[in-house]
Amino acid sequence: MADFKKGEFVVYPAHGVGVVEGVETQNIAGADVRVLIVSFERDKMTIRLPLNSSIHSKIRRLCTKEEMETAIRYLRTPARVKKMMWSRRAHEYEAKINTGDPASIAQVVRDLHRSATQPEHSYSEHQIYQEALDRLMQEYAAVAKIDEDQARQELEAALTAA
Repeated sequence: MADFKKGEFVVYPAHGVGVVEGVETQNIAGADVRVLIVSFERDKMTIRLPLNSSIHSKIRRLCTKEEMETAIRYLRTPARVKKMMWSRRAHEYEAKINTGDPASIAQVVRDLHRSATQPEHSYSEHQIYQEALDRLMQEYAAVAKIDEDQARQELEAALTAA
């Protein structure tokens, strides 16, 4: 099963944390192809990825506790907002989120976080912030073996400690 086990949490960078449901063989364009089945409960979605040599570039195991601690440290540092047009920054933020790397996602969360005393986000800033926070929260909850509400509270506490 490309060394993924049924019931294991995995990260598909474009969608976040999912659960391996198993492997099946499907006939695609006349050829039998073994596929890894991953479900995403939050999005009510299931994907099937061909089990070939490129699967590890599309999906990965959860990060380690040490890697997550590094990401949390980013949340506790001051924001680094570049002086460039929003469209360019938004593109960079989306690219960081789509890497699936917790440290990169934490940087996006940190940079877009607003305290109660700061002006509100624009709609698109809010959307990107929520997407990054949700992805980080999902993986943090899975790594720490806690529920998503508790994970969100702990991440937001780290942000306010900055």
